[in-house]
Amino acid sequence: MFKKRDSVKKHHIIIGIIFFLIMFVLIIYVYLINHYKITNVTVEGNVHYTSDEISQIVMTGQFGDNSLYLSMKYRNKNVDTIPFVETMDVTILDSHSIKIRVYEKSLAGYIEYLGNYLYFDKDGIVVESSDIKTSSIPQVTGLTFDHVVLYDVLPVENEEVFNQILDITQLLEKYGIYADKIYFDSNYEMTLFFGSIKAAIGTSEYIDEKIMELKEILPNLEGKSGTIELENYTEDKENTTFKSD
Repeated sequence: MFKKRDSVKKHHIIIGIIFFLIMFVLIIYVYLINHYKITNVTVEGNVHYTSDEISQIVMTGQFGDNSLYLSMKYRNKNVDTIPFVETMDVTILDSHSIKIRVYEKSLAGYIEYLGNYLYFDKDGIVVESSDIKTSSIPQVTGLTFDHVVLYDVLPVENEEVFNQILDITQLLEKYGIYADKIYFDSNYEMTLFFGSIKAAIGTSEYIDEKIMELKEILPNLEGKSGTIELENYTEDKENTTFKSD
């Protein structure tokens, strides 16, 4: 008789403990869902995508509006499904605000090949194939190759050309000017294209000074068409000319 009562009492205690634990978990769940609901988003480091596009990509699926969940999901997360993006990181600013930091792939230029835009890095490795054309990254023309393999080096005759591309793109960025296209002739001498203006750069000699000169000249040529001749540039700057088309 007493054993039966003790058994029933233990059973009730166990049920009570289970009920308490379930209620505790539910309370914590509701608290986390409501207390960490995102209302403000800041996005940094994005170039190829707008802040709204990055927010939509990150804040998808179940718990996509929960700052705590996203901060754990995107903790230096490698991203394979988003073109141009290497990793993303989500930081909680407060319980309702997050900062999404985008780390894009380091790209030096792109080539057009079989209807696609193939983007390569400073070492000439093709890191992305896309139908997206990005204005901040120059098209590179004049290079010859008979095949392209994703995640492999572009099979050009002289791989030193990639150092030239990196140098020129870094200098252009340094001086706040951006070329639409970089053309290499058979001697690997460069011509830059800025809309209807061409800049015949020639070799890499005095390259820093040539780009500085471009920064001064380009604003005065808006609306014009022609060629800035810098291939014979010297420090006295007397060999810089502009020929209208």
